[in-house]
Amino acid sequence: MPRFVTHIDESAIATVTALYRRFFPAHGAILDLMSSWVSHLPPEVDYRRVVGVGMNAQELAENPFLDEFHVQNLNIDPVLPYGDGEFDGAAICVSVQYLTRPVEVLRDIGRVLRPAAPLVITFSNRCFQTKATACWRMLDDDGHVTLLSHFLEAAGRFRDIACCGARLMADGDPLYGMVAYRGE
Repeated sequence: MPRFVTHIDESAIATVTALYRRFFPAHGAILDLMSSWVSHLPPEVDYRRVVGVGMNAQELAENPFLDEFHVQNLNIDPVLPYGDGEFDGAAICVSVQYLTRPVEVLRDIGRVLRPAAPLVITFSNRCFQTKATACWRMLDDDGHVTLLSHFLEAAGRFRDIACCGARLMADGDPLYGMVAYRGE
């Protein structure tokens, strides 16, 4: 059933868009993981290809940024249906807390990224408590940053793992951003 809602407020969405503008190359191929009806990509930037992977075909079909999409539950199948080094950037927006196999998913994201391509992960303190993993629910936001760093390191494909600012905004929903680059 499509939800067609945003899970963070307008200020947080604007911050996500600013991160994408900063890290994703114009004319690049971008992979939007755990996507839905909106991708928060900067509308003025021309990307060569934008691919969404999500669980709801109706929502994905409504996403104006997507050139193509694939319906897939990454908790069941963490292997992406794309070739090695196919993308210039990847995003997981306010959904990483729902991954039950995060290291496997991140490892495969690293596989489909080109060397030195960024993965941008954003999260908020808002989530569906009944769907977030138990480990996520037990931690505070600093703990989430540490946990994601551990997952990215364990995936073995990323370098220069960094938090883009512990809190990216002064008002509205808090938003945390992490960036890691595909290793050589």
